[in-house]
Amino acid sequence: MTDPKLDDLCVNTIRTLSIDAVQKANSGHPGMPMGAATLAYVLWDRFLKHNPADPAWPDRDRFILSAGHASMLLYSMLYLTGYEGITIDDIKSFRQWGSPTAGHPERGLIPGIEVTTGPLGQGFANSVGMAIAERFLAATFNRPGHAVIDHYTYVLASDGDLMEGISHEAASLAGHQRLSKLICLYDSNLVSLDGPTSLAFTEDLATRFEAYGWQVQRIDGMDAQQVESALRLAQQDAERPSIIVAHTHIGYGSPHKQDTSKAHGSPLGEEEVALAKRAYAWPEDKSFYVPDEALAHFRLARDRGAQRQRDWEARMDAYAKAYPADAAALRRALAGELPDGWDAALPSYAPGDKPLATRVASGAALNAIAGRLPLLIGGSADLGESNNTDLHDLGVMSAETPAGRNIYFGVREHGMVGALNGMSAHGGVVPFGATFLVFSDYCRPSIRLAALSGYSPVLVFTHDSVALGEDGPTHQPIEHLMALRAMPHLTLIRPADANETVMAWKAAVENRRGPTLLALSRQALPHLAGTVDGGARGLLRGAYVVSEAPGTGRPDAVIIATGSEVSLAVEAQAQLAGRDVRARVVSMPCWSFFEAQEQAYRDEVLPPDVRARVSVEAGVTLGWRRWVGDDGDAIGIDGRFGASAPGATVLRNLGFTPEEVARRTLALVEQFSGARR
Repeated sequence: MTDPKLDDLCVNTIRTLSIDAVQKANSGHPGMPMGAATLAYVLWDRFLKHNPADPAWPDRDRFILSAGHASMLLYSMLYLTGYEGITIDDIKSFRQWGSPTAGHPERGLIPGIEVTTGPLGQGFANSVGMAIAERFLAATFNRPGHAVIDHYTYVLASDGDLMEGISHEAASLAGHQRLSKLICLYDSNLVSLDGPTSLAFTEDLATRFEAYGWQVQRIDGMDAQQVESALRLAQQDAERPSIIVAHTHIGYGSPHKQDTSKAHGSPLGEEEVALAKRAYAWPEDKSFYVPDEALAHFRLARDRGAQRQRDWEARMDAYAKAYPADAAALRRALAGELPDGWDAALPSYAPGDKPLATRVASGAALNAIAGRLPLLIGGSADLGESNNTDLHDLGVMSAETPAGRNIYFGVREHGMVGALNGMSAHGGVVPFGATFLVFSDYCRPSIRLAALSGYSPVLVFTHDSVALGEDGPTHQPIEHLMALRAMPHLTLIRPADANETVMAWKAAVENRRGPTLLALSRQALPHLAGTVDGGARGLLRGAYVVSEAPGTGRPDAVIIATGSEVSLAVEAQAQLAGRDVRARVVSMPCWSFFEAQEQAYRDEVLPPDVRARVSVEAGVTLGWRRWVGDDGDAIGIDGRFGASAPGATVLRNLGFTPEEVARRTLALVEQFSGARR
């Protein structure tokens, strides 16, 4: 039985905490917490399976506030239900330097924040990935009578979330996959920052979601009983994801700003705060007031959560007795541990072997790993054959075969990476996704959030240069490597040959600190002598001498290259040797790894007293001065895009030949030596 008066008291506690925090900060978004408080309260009070004392409990329900601008709604719920790591003082320091109550929720600042949200639509896409991870783990590990993975993913979305293109991609994918344990509460208040949504958003959203294959309900989101009934009906649908279109009032209770954009992204003002509190029958002279009765009710979540977790642990114990090997594997997966020997089958290559494109070598490495890493799942944005990302004989993920490990994301790059982020944040799986490097532009916001949040998907981005050829400049990346290197906490690796590619995969799977992007070639590349017999382990340090200058002593020049241009540099090295120029070739597959090395190692690879340095990379040269110095030369592509022609022709016409690299290196050597050779 519910007590309507107690419900109202609790809902108004959420509202007033939110508006007081925004007012004190003189910054923030009070309107949605005021209008959507009933939605959040009913969900957290009657449905959400969670334990505030153990926010990392693996079988908890996941709650995502996709409308991250309404962050005070989430902070209020976390504080009121008793999560450690957030206090009333944190609520009072909303949006201030060093406070965990940041302007938008950031994963890692407060336990209970599942994902970083704010860029609209991202949380919605994350929720699809979380639902995929839950269903896959359940299909992989649950046994008759032992449902040890069994939880829901809930997302609270706004009008703006469902305008953004990423939400369309993600919703379509979720409907196709029939993710029945995904439930979206849509706060339909019909107001955005510029004014009423009718200015730009007049489609029949409910019909759109029905076309996607979702269960759709329309309710009064201010009515707690309707919210509860809708959530129960959503849980009963075992065939479809659900969206509850909840009509609410932004800025509810504010006499002059309710249902207007004035309540969206600015404090109400002291007078309007007082008037809103009067409408709630709330003490107008008290800020951050939490009635004892309300707090006691909210804190019951701790007892409920502890009991639910104890019940789950008992089920896990019974599961472990019946299926000890499976239970051990599940515990390792949930802890983020890799199984012993996961990399034992990785291939190696010799210089005499047939040249391979690094995308092909990546496919071989991926399948070698997949056989020993059963929780590796992923796929491509409709480019599996080109990306070489198909997992052989491991099934296709679908509603009928949820344990299939190949995910067909379709032509949905942005939604794909947003979903990968959700899988990574959920835990238990190692997710990967693939497309062409040039289409990183389509999913850059999701890549950025992965880097900001510490999600660790593996991004397999092939066709990494103008050498892809005839598809032309629309498909040939020019500025992309540098633009991606500029992103903090993104590990970008551009391997030079098959052995470096194998090592890149090892680094990617072991990296749990953030996303790893593999930039891979379309064209076949020779196997370099310097990468055999463990030489490619130099990749783990970011840069290493892949081919030393002939003879002994200090080299005359250093040629630094990445990816497919490393073999080009080695050819130029041989030509220079014929002119008595001793050039060292350095492979630099990962700038961030090299930046993390001690100065002594960096100086060993790039001797400071060797001023004749040349970089070679088929992209913009912006940034290479850091490694070649002000006196060095950077061979790249500046001031233009690529061209449509066979790849070798494009490279030749843009100056990527051994002769051109040798010529420009020789010019530097002569400049610094003062002697002609």
